[in-house]
Amino acid sequence: MTGAQAPSRMPSPDRDVVITGSGILTSAGIGIAPNLDALRGEAPPYVDTTRFAPFPVHPAGEVDYAQQIPKKSDLRQMEPWQKLGVYCAGLALDNAGAKEDTALKSDMSLIVCAGGGERDYDVDGQILTQISQQADQGAFLNERLMSDVRPTLFLAQLSNLLAGNIAIVHGVTGASRTFMGEEQAGIDAIRIAHARIRAGQADIVLVGGSFNAERADSLMVYELGGMLWKQPFAPVFSRPERGGGFILGSGGCFLVLESRAHAEKRDAEIVARIDDIGADLARRQPGATAKMFEKLWAEVAPGPDAMVISGATGVKGRTGEERAALDRLAPGARILALQDAFGHLMEAQAPAGVALAAAAIARGDAPEAVVTSIGHQRGEGVIRLSRADVSARTGQEG
Repeated sequence: MTGAQAPSRMPSPDRDVVITGSGILTSAGIGIAPNLDALRGEAPPYVDTTRFAPFPVHPAGEVDYAQQIPKKSDLRQMEPWQKLGVYCAGLALDNAGAKEDTALKSDMSLIVCAGGGERDYDVDGQILTQISQQADQGAFLNERLMSDVRPTLFLAQLSNLLAGNIAIVHGVTGASRTFMGEEQAGIDAIRIAHARIRAGQADIVLVGGSFNAERADSLMVYELGGMLWKQPFAPVFSRPERGGGFILGSGGCFLVLESRAHAEKRDAEIVARIDDIGADLARRQPGATAKMFEKLWAEVAPGPDAMVISGATGVKGRTGEERAALDRLAPGARILALQDAFGHLMEAQAPAGVALAAAAIARGDAPEAVVTSIGHQRGEGVIRLSRADVSARTGQEG
């Protein structure tokens, strides 16, 4: 059309994107119940202040990985973050009633949000110790890299191993994608899954990620950027007043998303509906985060009774701007911070927020919820969820 936009076509209610399963593991525990209790402030956060002092971390605790990864050979070749992710993916499939349905899993798409692979500290140490004693350091290094450090892979490619292990262990063999990019990867993984289902390009998607905070190399990298909190535990929105920073947490979360028609056809229990997702990148300059946040808030258009589940990092500047914007946009709203419950899960923070928002809606805490994600470096996202039996404000029938 010339001079005017073509009228938008509203998706059929059959293409509503609904949540039918979730699997979450954090320092607060395994499953929705302990994590929702921690988010509500009904259980104190579990923080380890000694192992990586002066940096506190929220550790995953003891996990019987064999419950979801039965083969010892599979477990042996996985790094901790992969074990966390594969375990949570299994929990989500169980929760969605899809674990034993081979045909369903063969058509199920998989979207993973993940960081790079983990270092082998023992090998690194041996190389650094011995290389100075070698006459031909280049030849020595090449030999060690070929024999000890997986020569066919570099760290950026290792993120794909999580998707590969989920396919091997759980039999999810549909189309697969992996997103990298810290917090924004989590938002974009959910956004792309949502868009594909709404457009009819997929009927069911397993989406999520995991993060291992108990790594000296990660702590070093984030501390070099001035991002870590090094004081006694404090609520995330109070940290910017004292320099700011985040406390990393180990854990993961996966979601099973489906079209409403697909979920109803297989008699799956629907937990909540994902209505809208806004995501973008703001320049990191004073006021830019708040401006972008307000733009995304307007795009997803939450109602006045929406609960807010914030993925705020605690980093100075962005966290203060998010809270100030929330106070303007949603005065009186109940605001719960994920990091107060189990720390910062980086890529997995947005999936965890969506899982807990859906559970809170299903339990009647609110008819609607908004999950926020303001990246510690770049990236902003806002996700609106609602009860699946309530009519969406897009003209659809719920």
